[in-house]
Amino acid sequence: MNLTLLSSPLQGFTDFRFRNAVHKHFGGIDTYYAPYIRLNGRFLIKNGYANDLALKNNTTLEVIPQIMTCLEDEFLFVVEYVQSLGYKELNWNLGCPYPMVTNKGMGSGMINSPEKIDRILDRVHSETDIIVSMKMRMGYADSDEILRAFPVLAKYPLKNIAIHARIGAQLYEGGVDLEAFQRCVDAAPHKLYYNGDITTVSIFREMQDRFPSIDHWMLGRGLISDPFLPMMIKNDTEEYPEDRMEVFSKFHDRLFSAYAEKLSGEKHVVMKMLSFWSYFAAAFSDTKKIIKRIKKCKTVAAYDVVIAEVLEHESERFIYDD
Repeated sequence: MNLTLLSSPLQGFTDFRFRNAVHKHFGGIDTYYAPYIRLNGRFLIKNGYANDLALKNNTTLEVIPQIMTCLEDEFLFVVEYVQSLGYKELNWNLGCPYPMVTNKGMGSGMINSPEKIDRILDRVHSETDIIVSMKMRMGYADSDEILRAFPVLAKYPLKNIAIHARIGAQLYEGGVDLEAFQRCVDAAPHKLYYNGDITTVSIFREMQDRFPSIDHWMLGRGLISDPFLPMMIKNDTEEYPEDRMEVFSKFHDRLFSAYAEKLSGEKHVVMKMLSFWSYFAAAFSDTKKIIKRIKKCKTVAAYDVVIAEVLEHESERFIYDD
């Protein structure tokens, strides 16, 4: 079976700077989902969203925009915007688990409101020709919520439903619920994509064996922690390339330069890179020590010294241990 790998959107991480760096230095991802557009009642596209979706910033990538909303008019406004840029598909986020989203009836907090989902999908499909796909959790409070939503979703020609195999109340704690995902496979009215805790090639193989009908797989935190992972999955190998430290170093430098151009002030650049190292460091020995050292950096010069020492130290020991 041919497999397709997709980059799951993570707000604050998987913008065009990260996407382009991963695509250039690692490859393996077929389609990237952009972090969601959220209007917050204002019918205005923020510059950050505009830059992230600008075609000039995504020339070598296949990118699908995403929306976070519980309002029909907001959805229609974003449809018009992304279509003006040439995008033909819009992904609807019903998966975000964070309280600042779910408390407002959005993200995974909307899955238990099938009547609201119905109203939005009805207007979008009646008034536009955009292709709609879904990114969902299995519910917010319990994993049967998505099953109760399926009859509504079945009314519409959705491209696919990508399911993160947790409920929203879990956030990212605890394990994925594979039995509940199987119930979704058995009942889903549309093509399903799998998302959740694919962090190693061996785990991917286990998932593939367990769900043989799934041929689209989303990588989220696993991609950030280990950007080698997609191509290793594609090549069906657990062996890292011999030049992995050199590749990672070039990737890091490109990512750093991209954010240095965007952010003002050395502290902001260092803090941004610290957020990435909260994932990267899991692939290195002395994970906690690396994070502790970066947190002490007040300048780019100090950060450069720390990273140079870390990369040199790992040049013979670069191990991904998920």
